[in-house]
Amino acid sequence: MSQTSVSPQTGQKRGAIDRFFEISERGTTIGREIRGGLATFFAMSYIVVLNPLIIGAAVDSTGAFLGGGSEPNLPAVAAATSLVSGILTILMGLIGNFPMAVSSSLGLSAFLTYGIVVLPGMTWADAMGLVVIEGIILLVLVLTGFRAAIFNAVPSQLKTAISVGIGLFIALIGMINAGFISNSGGNALELGTGGYLFGWPMLVFLVALLGLFVMWSAHVRGAILYSILGATVLALILEAVFGIGPKVGADGEVANPNGWGLTVPSLDQQWIVLPDLSLIGSFNLLGSWQHVGVVAATLAVFTLLLANFFDLLGTMVGVSNTGGIKDADGNIPHSKRIMVADALGAIGGGMGSTSSNSGFVESTVGVGDGARTGLANVVTGVLFLATIVLAPLAAVIPSEAAAATLVLVGFLMMQQIVRVDWSDLELAIPAFMTIVLMPFSYSITNGIGAGFITFVVIKTLRGKAREVHPLMFITAALFVVYFVSGPIQAALGS
Repeated sequence: MSQTSVSPQTGQKRGAIDRFFEISERGTTIGREIRGGLATFFAMSYIVVLNPLIIGAAVDSTGAFLGGGSEPNLPAVAAATSLVSGILTILMGLIGNFPMAVSSSLGLSAFLTYGIVVLPGMTWADAMGLVVIEGIILLVLVLTGFRAAIFNAVPSQLKTAISVGIGLFIALIGMINAGFISNSGGNALELGTGGYLFGWPMLVFLVALLGLFVMWSAHVRGAILYSILGATVLALILEAVFGIGPKVGADGEVANPNGWGLTVPSLDQQWIVLPDLSLIGSFNLLGSWQHVGVVAATLAVFTLLLANFFDLLGTMVGVSNTGGIKDADGNIPHSKRIMVADALGAIGGGMGSTSSNSGFVESTVGVGDGARTGLANVVTGVLFLATIVLAPLAAVIPSEAAAATLVLVGFLMMQQIVRVDWSDLELAIPAFMTIVLMPFSYSITNGIGAGFITFVVIKTLRGKAREVHPLMFITAALFVVYFVSGPIQAALGS
């Protein structure tokens, strides 16, 4: 019997799934992968609800909604989001064998909505065409080895800072999704509403969070999944008894400050619906170059490219560090294949009219619950595909029930901060800028850019430019252009 057909942990014969996904090599089991895939889906299922609200409820410069209609078609956006996310997440699992789910990047969705389709003459189809072009360029950069070279040029302590910054960022996302932190008052951010915590949804979040902390400290396997499911059951009971309702009314205004954030948990709904897939293929590859001009279109592609490029870098590092998914040399296994799958995500997102798709930082929830291979992605992807016809499945889980898991994962990623040598100020200061800018500016890319620029400037002005990899100079220069691209686009559009 060959050594590759026997599990190094149990000495038992390995099946085809084990061999394909390297399950035994990564010290996991099929059961843990399934559980991790479930946890990741529950943590990011809100994307099926939130992405349509971002790109589906806004008009382009011609006054048309996504799909070209005069009225928003949110069910079509939700169906397309589920389909594209499912296919691309499974592809990431099969190609990259990495437990990183793929879906519409909310940051890039917001950029498309508020920064691109508003350009005079730009349509939603044109904007999605730009996403496809960006994805094609990204794929070329991966296949030529340039993207991996950039990744390897980054100092290890800056990579650690990226992971820590993402941890703070996703903890903040979880707290904001639950309403635990808000910006409803005069301060930039505050606790709850008006500085106080109240409402049944807040209780669900606090019970989920404290229960998760207790289970995690007691080393309960499956704690994350149990927390989400238990909090959802509690939410269903509270909604059935008290009829809490949504926080935001049909007009988009806050009608009930004590209501549920994104979804109202309820089992009283139609469970199987026919999907509207009319948005698939609704993109115009070269329309933007004709409608807004070469310079404006080029700047838009550059901004999308840079944001997507480094969002993946940060997410890869975060997922890898959270799960200890590294080879003997400390590198992420199959990193080039992971990058290829991510580039295909950008292309597929544009073709599916769901914005650029990339690795989701919420994947660290599944990794925190045991996922280590692409098999978890297959589970998550199948669940996304199921939401095409089982749309209410995603709507049952309120954001307050899933948000606690993001806070815990933020804690887990924050623990890596001890790997930064804070006595080495030439690295510590860039690491600090990387860490704080992610939650402060609500962007992974901004944090990475601030850290890279600070690192290059400090080393250069201290006469140590030779210690900096040449690609870091190039990347820092590109980030400078990225940070001023908004005013340039505004000037061109005025």
